[in-house]
Amino acid sequence: MRNPATVENTAYRQLLDEVGAFVYTTDAQGHFTYANQLVLALLGPNLTLEDVLGKAFTDFVDIGENTELRDTDLRVLRDGETIAREETNLIHATGELRCYWSMKKPLRDADGAIIGMLGVSHDITEKKRLEDKVREQKELLDAVLDNAEGLIYMKGADRRFKYANRKAAAVLGQPVENIVGRLDSELMPREAADAFWEKDLQILASGTRYAGEESLVDANGQQRHYWSVVVPWSGFDGMPVLIGLVTDITELHELKEELQRQTRTDSLTGVANRRSFFERGEQEFARCRRHALPLALIAIDIDHFKRVNDVYGHPVGDRVLRDFTDCCRQMLREVDLCARTGGEEFCILLPDTDLDGAYVIAERIRTMTIACRPCAEHPALGITASFGIVALGDGDARFEHLFSRADHALYAAKRQGRNRSVVLGEGMTDAAE
Repeated sequence: MRNPATVENTAYRQLLDEVGAFVYTTDAQGHFTYANQLVLALLGPNLTLEDVLGKAFTDFVDIGENTELRDTDLRVLRDGETIAREETNLIHATGELRCYWSMKKPLRDADGAIIGMLGVSHDITEKKRLEDKVREQKELLDAVLDNAEGLIYMKGADRRFKYANRKAAAVLGQPVENIVGRLDSELMPREAADAFWEKDLQILASGTRYAGEESLVDANGQQRHYWSVVVPWSGFDGMPVLIGLVTDITELHELKEELQRQTRTDSLTGVANRRSFFERGEQEFARCRRHALPLALIAIDIDHFKRVNDVYGHPVGDRVLRDFTDCCRQMLREVDLCARTGGEEFCILLPDTDLDGAYVIAERIRTMTIACRPCAEHPALGITASFGIVALGDGDARFEHLFSRADHALYAAKRQGRNRSVVLGEGMTDAAE
């Protein structure tokens, strides 16, 4: 009869071979005491566990002058720290330079003394392209990755958890011992659990690995975003199970959204920038043309703005620009778009608005602008603006035509003395108040 401890040990080794991560342990001197199949395949072709036992990582991997890697291992084995970080290694067997997200923690004996190290790494080489692109746009990416941690769980075909690591348990708001054996619907909102289970059924039916982004409200009520890899596997008793490897990408997700917002927003005033304005303008032009809906456009120039900068300084000029956009916001609907298209130039896009409606809005903004006093230190400082107003006509073949006519109307307002709103109807050769 086989020793139950041996059977259990074998089973756990099989699990670690299928978990999709590089898992190994070392003694206190950094020599291997265990390595799963992914680690063995990485270190060299046809290596067995016996080939690596008692040897160090540097016997197989060239870390060169990478003192950070040595310092990391020392901090784990000597100081008892648990460290998660990105690593780059040159593999002797293949000559490849590979990138990994690694977690290292100390192993202790019954008395608490450090006797070795446990390492779990995920190969992120292919994902580095996306990471590098984000890093170029925002140098906060390293901080995001440094705080990423993995969730690992196992769920049976009966929807009951068979295993969950501490990170997964924390997200579910339960200690590990309260998770194993319980239904997913008992540990998360029913709607979310059912959605995950529908996906799980597809994985079980197809027998194929799944990878994708998912969202879940955690135990603290916070919306979290994850990159999830789910692998179907035949369990110890022959029953199908799902092994999930999940990385929290909430900060990366929010960073992407913030970067997208920054690419579409003027940093000083908070309104749309020129690029965003033209993109939205093309969309609204096509929509209104397709459904025969009205569309109006107002081009605006703050009068004598250069004089404000020259006399009062650029900080005051910036305040003028911000106060003017506040005036615009107060008079616009949610569907309207105010954009800064130049230094002191703005445009307002008014979907489902005719020429008369656009004129009323322009006059309201112009009147509010006159009453605005943007600088308490200079109470005499007042601002005015000129407005050019057009509406979509049959002769406007492209959005650029509409924009050009609005610009023409604006310059007519400036020629007529500024601080006024002028309208340029379709077919008109000159603009009128």
